[in-house]
Amino acid sequence: MVIARSRRAAGRGSYLAIAVFAGVYLAVAAYWPQPPWALWALGLYLVASLICFGLYATDKRRARNGSWRVPERTLLFWGFLGGWPGAIVAQQVLRHKTQKTSFRTAFWITVVLNVGLFVALSSPAVDRVTTRAVQALFTL
Repeated sequence: MVIARSRRAAGRGSYLAIAVFAGVYLAVAAYWPQPPWALWALGLYLVASLICFGLYATDKRRARNGSWRVPERTLLFWGFLGGWPGAIVAQQVLRHKTQKTSFRTAFWITVVLNVGLFVALSSPAVDRVTTRAVQALFTL
């Protein structure tokens, strides 16, 4: 028996990525001592998400009007910078950029890279390496 799900229901699963990232953020905060920039990261994700949502809305409007579009590279770049939660919301609310497989694949790659970079930069190992590098610069 084949269970068919609507496109909209299948797309809502993307929201799970935002919830998983919130869990990752909380786990990182609980297990590793946080650098001072950790709270700024939340602000960065919020601002980048708002910008990304705005870019998707602009692209959707331009697509409907037949005018110059926002380059996919720009959408992916802002998603990589931390705007991917806003991109997910825009994709589902605006029903935009949900069909092109090559874009969706590139988008999810940027999400994985962003979350991986966040976890790496939040780790105590990076803090130790940067502390040693700064100490080495000042002892020259």
